[in-house]
Amino acid sequence: MSARKLVAARPDGNHLERRFEEIRTSLASEDPYVLAFRTGSKFKPINEEDNAGVFRLAYWGKEIEVQFPAFDVLDVADGKLLNAFEQTLIAYYFQDSDGMALTGKWIAFSELPDGMFYKTAFQGYTGKEILKTFGEDAEAFERAALALNGKPVDIGDKAFSYQMLPMFRLAVVCWFGDDEFPPSYRVLFDESAGHHLSADGCAIVGSMLAKRLIKVKG
Repeated sequence: MSARKLVAARPDGNHLERRFEEIRTSLASEDPYVLAFRTGSKFKPINEEDNAGVFRLAYWGKEIEVQFPAFDVLDVADGKLLNAFEQTLIAYYFQDSDGMALTGKWIAFSELPDGMFYKTAFQGYTGKEILKTFGEDAEAFERAALALNGKPVDIGDKAFSYQMLPMFRLAVVCWFGDDEFPPSYRVLFDESAGHHLSADGCAIVGSMLAKRLIKVKG
């Protein structure tokens, strides 16, 4: 079984970081304007002779700067580098994105390329973990989702979407349940997600969202 599929089964950012230098070297030879188009970012040249410049884009609602060709990623607000894991995830986004626009249609992890093999595992570390934290407390779930700047969407009983990167959107959905069925939670993705991250990348982003919600609840 490949490392990529192992991560889809159990999200772990370490394998991403091991390939960061390889990805960064590969991206340095790309046309920055093409990369900007594919990723929905804006490129500002600094040195025309060697195409050096910076990309600006939003990441979980905050503005970041990606330096080209070094691919160091900084938080614009404080000028600090993002941690190695987040920098690597963004590098993967720049590598994988093909410019596919958001569709507005929501799909389950199982509907992503290679997602069917690990749908149970994915639900285990996303939806089931969220359920353990919020259970039937719909108000607490809504407060946490809004605290993370989630945007209400019309799915299930309560749902909130998140723009992780310009071309990558996901959502968390709650069904409150009734006398016959218990409450449940699921993380869904815009149908275009597989055009911007592989299944393991999507798994990690889904896990990130679940952990953020749980952390807000405290």
